[in-house]
Amino acid sequence: MSYELIAILMFSMMMLMLFTGQRVFGAIGFVAVVAALLLWGDRGGYDLGFAAAMKLMKWYPLLTLPMFIFMGYVLSESKIADDLYRMFHVWTGGMPGGLAMGTIGLMVLISAMNGLSVAGMAIGATIALPELLKRGYDKRMVTGVIQAGSSLGILVPPSVVLVLYAMIARQPVGQLWLAGVIPGLMMATLFIIYIYIRCRITPSLGPVLPLEERDVSRAEKYRLLSAGLLPLGIFAVMMIPFVNGWTGLVESSAIGALAAFLAAVLKGRMTWQVFETTVRSTLAITCMFMWIILAALAFGAVFDGLGAVRAIENLFTEQLGLSPWVILILMQLSFIVMGTFLDDTAMLVIVAPLYVPLVDELGFNLIWYGVLYTITTQIAYMTPPFGYNLFLMRAMAPPEVTLGDIYRSIVPFVFVMALALTIVMAFPEIALWLPGYVYGN
Repeated sequence: MSYELIAILMFSMMMLMLFTGQRVFGAIGFVAVVAALLLWGDRGGYDLGFAAAMKLMKWYPLLTLPMFIFMGYVLSESKIADDLYRMFHVWTGGMPGGLAMGTIGLMVLISAMNGLSVAGMAIGATIALPELLKRGYDKRMVTGVIQAGSSLGILVPPSVVLVLYAMIARQPVGQLWLAGVIPGLMMATLFIIYIYIRCRITPSLGPVLPLEERDVSRAEKYRLLSAGLLPLGIFAVMMIPFVNGWTGLVESSAIGALAAFLAAVLKGRMTWQVFETTVRSTLAITCMFMWIILAALAFGAVFDGLGAVRAIENLFTEQLGLSPWVILILMQLSFIVMGTFLDDTAMLVIVAPLYVPLVDELGFNLIWYGVLYTITTQIAYMTPPFGYNLFLMRAMAPPEVTLGDIYRSIVPFVFVMALALTIVMAFPEIALWLPGYVYGN
């Protein structure tokens, strides 16, 4: 049996196991170790898993994961996000669709605090969704806004997904974070423009708040505005030393976690219950990521040993005669298909052994490709029939919001995200200018 056929069988078996509901790390790791045992015997098979575990334990940047996750959970569990939403409520409620636009702004700030889309979805569904529905906002508009806004968590730094991509693709995390800043803000701006135009044309979708709800003193307005500066301050305290080279990535993540903890303490929000929930959630999410990375390393080692990357490159470029851009677009389409039943981390670790080396061989910039991957994952999260965010939204939404409403709500936002992806693909400097400017100096 040829190595190419073995690689195809491995990939097919892994996908079959995932369809049956097996855990991601279990499916990937099982296929990797069994294939190694059959190919190279007892010694090679057992050594593969052991070597992957040792490589994982020696990855010093992996310490950033629990730090960023802890930082995000501290800020969300301590209800600092409630203050942020109240700020947008007062400052943007006077415009048609103002609260929906403010929700996008809230999601950008939550992304800068957390780095996970799930946290943004939870905060948006528990804080923004009831308020928007109570004030007469269209339920399809509202659910679409929350799903689209929460997806920014994996693009705006400190994105945990980009940290994982950096580890697998062997690229600098700092450059990847900076590469996501402008595309992330551009996408948020496109969302806001769409909401503004749509609510101007059809005001009933996002009615203006009554004056009595917005009529607060100037002092109260500025006090609320300071709530929005808190996450930006934490982000600056964490990122400025890192970008200037005063601290490494791990040290900066520790500074961010400590700053978030101190902010919650100073605001009187750090109760024992909040601390316990934060630590438990951080431990659970971190362990999940570590198991997935461990399985991915083993799976990638088998693929490297089989020469699967070279075989696929030969198939696309020589036998099928496809251009590098056509191959890149096919990769992005495959992410959207996989995103109907997998989360972002699973997609990355499954295809990274194939796609990352292939992208490098085709001559594309891996920093830029990391941004493309992340945007495509955002689209995949919201693509029916089984988009990850669709079911999260259904689980958190009230009974009057049906699954059909949720499916229809994301259509315009998917088109906006596809537009953003096209712009970044056509103009790579949108992603590459900021890291080039900072690190070029």
